[in-house]
Parts: sequence; C-alpha cells; structure tokens
Amino acid sequence: MRLFYIVLSQFLSGSIWFAANVAYQSQGLLLSAVQFGFIIGTLVFAVLNISDRFSPAGVFFCCSLSGAIFNFSGIFLGDHEIYLLLSRLACGITLAGIYPVGMKIAASWYPITISRALGWLVGALVLATGFPYLVKVFSLEGNSGIILVATSILCFLGGLIQLVFVGDGPHLPKGSKFDFGVIKKVFAHPGFRAASFGYFGHMWELYALFAYAPLLIKTIVKNNVDLWSFLFFVAGFAGCSLGGLAALKTGSRFIALSSLFVSGFICLISPVIVLLPQGVALSIIMIWGSAVVADSPQFSSLNTQFAPKAYVGSALTIVNCVGFLITIVTIELLGFWVDWFGIQTAFLPLLPGPIFGWFALKRYKSKE
Repeated sequence: MRLFYIVLSQFLSGSIWFAANVAYQSQGLLLSAVQFGFIIGTLVFAVLNISDRFSPAGVFFCCSLSGAIFNFSGIFLGDHEIYLLLSRLACGITLAGIYPVGMKIAASWYPITISRALGWLVGALVLATGFPYLVKVFSLEGNSGIILVATSILCFLGGLIQLVFVGDGPHLPKGSKFDFGVIKKVFAHPGFRAASFGYFGHMWELYALFAYAPLLIKTIVKNNVDLWSFLFFVAGFAGCSLGGLAALKTGSRFIALSSLFVSGFICLISPVIVLLPQGVALSIIMIWGSAVVADSPQFSSLNTQFAPKAYVGSALTIVNCVGFLITIVTIELLGFWVDWFGIQTAFLPLLPGPIFGWFALKRYKSKE
C-alpha cells in the first residue's frame, strides 16, 4: 500500500510539469524554462545537501506546496511572457525537490526491488506529464485557468500524501557531499560511462517527443486530440511499469537497449506515420510513447549500480543535469524545425539520440 501512496504522490505533484504548456498551447520556451529550472534546482539541492540535512518527505511536501503556488500564479501571467517564463522556471526548481527526492524516498522503502519501484515512479511522472491534456478534455474549451488550478491542487495533495502517508523509510540512503571534482573519477568507470552516454542519447529524444507528439497526433485525428495525447502518456506509464517488472528478470541493460532500439526505429520511420491509416498511425505512436520512456528508470538503476559508492549523489546529479540540459537543445530544435519544415519530418533530428545511446550501452558487456 505504501508503494501506491509513493507513486500516487509522484503523479499528483508531477502534474505541474507540462501544465502551462497545455494551458497556453506553447511547447517551446515554457517547457525549456521548466527544464532549466529543474537543472538549477537539482544543482542547488545537491550542493546544499538538502535531502540529507532535512527529511526527504518534508522536502517533498515543501516543494509540492511551492510548486503549486508558482503553477497557480500562471493564471495571472498569460499576457506577461517574461513573468510567465519566470514562474515556469520556479516550477522547475521545485520539481527538483519532487522527482529526485521522490526516488530517494522510494529507495528508502524498497532498496532490494528498486528497479521495479523506479519503474512505477517514473511511470507516474510520465502519466502526470500528460495529465493536463486530460484536464483539458473536461474543461470548458480548454480553459487555461481550470488546467492550472486543477494541477496546482493536485500538486499540493501529492506533497501532503507523501508527508502524511509515506514519510522517510528505514533504509534512507545517505548522500555523499556534492563534488564537481568527481566527474573524471566516475566517468572513468566503463559501466557508468556507458550507462550515462546511453541516458544522454535517451534524453535527446525523450522530452522533445513529449512536447511535440500531441502536434503529430493532431495531424492524424480531427477529434479528441487531447484525449489521444493523454493516452500517449498512458502508454509511457505502461512502458515504465512493465519495463520495471521485466527488468527484475532480464536486467536493466536489456530493457534499456530494447527500448532505445524500438524508439529509434519508429523515429526513423516517423515521416511516413502521417501517411498511414489512422488506426495504424495511432498504434505506432502509442508504441513509441511506451518505448521512448521505458528505459528511463533502468538508466537510473544502472547509474546507481555503476557509480562509485562514495560519489553516488554527485554522479547522479551531474548525469541528471547534463541530460536535462540536452532536452532544452532538442525542444528548441524541434520548435524551429516545425516552424520551417512542418511536423511530418520534425522527429528525424531526434534519431541520433537513440542510435548513440544504443551503441554506447551495447559496447559495455557486463552481467548486472
């Protein structure tokens, strides 16, 4: 039951991630602002050792409360782009105390079956990412205020659930003091290097696809676009969850390689998707949504496994920050591509990501 509460709180609090993008129908700068804020927040939390000095459940609650407030403020900032971007930046900073801290809390309760727990946890975040599309389906003409109010309330409730029903586990991992100087040391390990480069390739594709998949869906279906967009993220939730369960038997490396291969192949054939019959096209997009993120929790598991024990905290922070920095590049790249060349071929620039990630991880052969 506790795992259910952990997953539920991650889902509810993570719902603010794409809220403004859906509310204001803008996937470029608004999402990049959140990503950049997440990078800043992750570094600050790591340097100050926030989740070690204070209760992780308490940190999660405070960040959920703050995130709800900053997300809600977007209601009044629709006509003020600079202030809206700053509010999204602040949301990104608070998410640094929700997503990574939520994983730490999960590890404190389920240290043995962490790959399964991470599968559910990352899946919940993916589902949360798409949740604003579902709110939009039931809101009046996609009213931006309803979307932001709903996700703000849910974000606060997620923090409350984490604080009241979950708390800090008995196996709370102690993080090491953050040190930029460990970069050379951790990347000297071939396993960590392979998993990190695989993750970087994965991130090159992931959030850009998240941002523009709804636009691709819009070219295929005329009705229920927001509902199909939400179902795309539901597929991602299923991919993470089932991948986490399968990893207990096959290993994280196999799941990551398989996911990169499938998502890379669909990325390659993406220009023909809009030419296919509607049912076939939608099925391929749903498979893509599942495959593109199924490897995410497995890369976290691999990086944790291969990182030197004394530097796990610093190593994961560095890799996380680089990965999210990459997402800003591809989100903006796809925005440019869509404006100039249209959506049909827009996903081809993402193809180098899964190819690079697959070869990087494939070269390292090891029993997990």
